[in-house]
Amino acid sequence: MTGELPTVTGLLAPLAEIEDRGIHFEGTFTSWRDHLRHAAAIAAVLSERLDPARPPHVGVLLENTPFFSALLAAAGMSGIVPVGLNSVRRGAALVRDIEQADCQLVLADTKSAAALGDIPHINVDSPSWAGAVAAHRDAPVSFADTASSDLFMLIFTSGTSGDPKAVRCSHGKVAFAGQMIVDQFALASDDVCYVAMPLFHSNAILVGWAVAAACRGSIALRRKFSASQFLPDIRRYRATYANYVGKPLAYVLATPECHDDAENPLRAVYGNEGGARDIERFARRFGCVVADGYGSTEGGVSIGRTPETPAGALGPLPDGVDIVDVDTGQRCGPGRTGELVNSSGAGGFEGYYNNPGADAERMLDGVYRTGDLAYCDDEGYVYFVGRLGDWLRVDGENLGTAPIEQVLLRHPAITEAAVYAIPDPVVGDQVMAALVLVPEADFDPEEFRAFLAAQGDLGPKQWPVHVRVSADLPRTATFKVLKRELAAEALACADPVWQIHSHSHRRGS
Repeated sequence: MTGELPTVTGLLAPLAEIEDRGIHFEGTFTSWRDHLRHAAAIAAVLSERLDPARPPHVGVLLENTPFFSALLAAAGMSGIVPVGLNSVRRGAALVRDIEQADCQLVLADTKSAAALGDIPHINVDSPSWAGAVAAHRDAPVSFADTASSDLFMLIFTSGTSGDPKAVRCSHGKVAFAGQMIVDQFALASDDVCYVAMPLFHSNAILVGWAVAAACRGSIALRRKFSASQFLPDIRRYRATYANYVGKPLAYVLATPECHDDAENPLRAVYGNEGGARDIERFARRFGCVVADGYGSTEGGVSIGRTPETPAGALGPLPDGVDIVDVDTGQRCGPGRTGELVNSSGAGGFEGYYNNPGADAERMLDGVYRTGDLAYCDDEGYVYFVGRLGDWLRVDGENLGTAPIEQVLLRHPAITEAAVYAIPDPVVGDQVMAALVLVPEADFDPEEFRAFLAAQGDLGPKQWPVHVRVSADLPRTATFKVLKRELAAEALACADPVWQIHSHSHRRGS
């Protein structure tokens, strides 16, 4: 990012006297005016407890509550830096995150505190905390002098391919993202932003919470995402905008369809990693625009769909972004798979906190490495192939997992598919797929083989050798599939597994 960007402080300041818009939560409403007063009191309490000689980092392990939002506002007003802690981490792994991010304090609510065990923390639902905040109820609502480059928050990566890394998210990065969405969908003060994705993750912060602040509208919070309550919440709060990451579109689409689903106030939905079929079905069923973009917490490369983008593509390859051979670094021509990189520099990547080794791996010779595999078609549209760690090498040929998954999802009985490698002593890797089926469906290996044979864009080496049928797939808190867990279990899992050969048979489980 270049030039002078807005700041979170700048987004918050105009909200200080707004009384008719604010935060909706479980039947309650708090005006922005009162919300920022609460934020000022929180900032005052924390400032008393933080050592000014150390980084003002505060770990947060919270559900999506008004307190979490007020803490974010307190950060924007005071310079305190929240550190989003992942609710699925436990024990030594969680201690590692807290220590790496230099957290002086950890705040948790009652429902989240179990993950902390005996790790020292402050329960923000406790009477003692309530009393401390109440003692500062008259703290002035003031706004620090912040620059766009100032650190606003540390957000950990999802950890699907290793230990999570704390990503620096500046005021400018967060505020710019919120304003970008406001401009893209022409959001205004009468809009209500529905945020059910976890606020410890970048998606909810950048294209959820920051959007509500930037449009000076309202925000409707849900503690945790619920597919069955998505549409009731949209109607209840008169929500006009929502964000997502990962599989929530598919989960909502799996709920029973009603004739009046499109009768709702939702106008626009923005997110990442939605399937092409899900995006089209969701937009049609709920009568809204769904825009799916490519991006990550780091922000080094962003790709947005255009109206002309073909189904299944991420969007046109942006200027300065290339697809390069993993081994040679040479630019790949149309149809050739390589790594997606930002050849022009870091893009929106502002570095990891306290992790110079990871910085060096991400920025190599001035080039930002996404770790994602992709290819371009002849028209310049980008197609995602998978993560570098998702490579399968079958009989000397490198294969990406994403194209195989996209083919499998064409099957009307399959709602989720994860493809991964299991070792083979002869060909290198075998292709294995874990599938989730629609309710009441049974897996028929003969019918499945016929389906595979009918897919003209699925080569014989891409066929799954083994198929595991699961009730659900292991996921991070941000709905990313933990393929390493599936691969580690391989054939030794509790689910039924079929071997897909000329004489398919069920393997016992």
